Amino acid sequence: MAASLSGIAKALSRLSPSLLRPSRVYQRPVGLSPFLSPSHRLCTAASLQQDQAAQAAEALLRYQDRPWDYLESEEYIEKYGMEPVWAGYRRNHKGGIPPQKTRKTCIRGEEICGNPCPVCRDPNVIIHHQNVKLLQQFISPHTGMVYDPTRTGVCMKQQKKLQQAVGTARDHGFLSFQIPYVEFSGEDYSNSHDAVGSTPPAQSLTAGETWYRWYSEMAADEEEVAKESA
Repeated sequence: MAASLSGIAKALSRLSPSLLRPSRVYQRPVGLSPFLSPSHRLCTAASLQQDQAAQAAEALLRYQDRPWDYLESEEYIEKYGMEPVWAGYRRNHKGGIPPQKTRKTCIRGEEICGNPCPVCRDPNVIIHHQNVKLLQQFISPHTGMVYDPTRTGVCMKQQKKLQQAVGTARDHGFLSFQIPYVEFSGEDYSNSHDAVGSTPPAQSLTAGETWYRWYSEMAADEEEVAKESA
């Protein structure tokens, strides 16, 4: 009996130690074939993550040169529909009464606040003087003035960019602006009257004549002259 046990032990010791170790369990990534090797699976998962990151970066740079194309894309329609980008936005603030001014900026360096404004929260919303459809969302159709940031929720940094872009768009003719109507009153605006007429030539003076006539008519006080002479 002892001889048989020792023979079994020698036979087991001759086997490869790798057979005695527990086999590793590999988790198959979702969407990959189970017939691929584990190393190939891990490389494929890493490549998929890199492809997704590259696609996200490409999506952000897609509308950098032509930001007005974003407002006509399906992505914008699915996200906002036919409403402006600031519709339905509510800023988080302390208390029940909202502050009179919005925050100065939503992005400080690499830190983004918890509830960024409608322009800062979407990197594809780019303020540009040629992005007319976006600028029209922030202009009142009745007064032609830019909406107050307390209504749209835009931070002060983006509000300044909006005002500058609207002014530049109007200078280049991309946006129309209202000119106040002035009714003609019938007054004479010509330069024929004396108020705006040409300056008359200087008078010629003779010897001993003063330029101002009232200056020659002035007489000195005799008492003051006596004091000076005394």
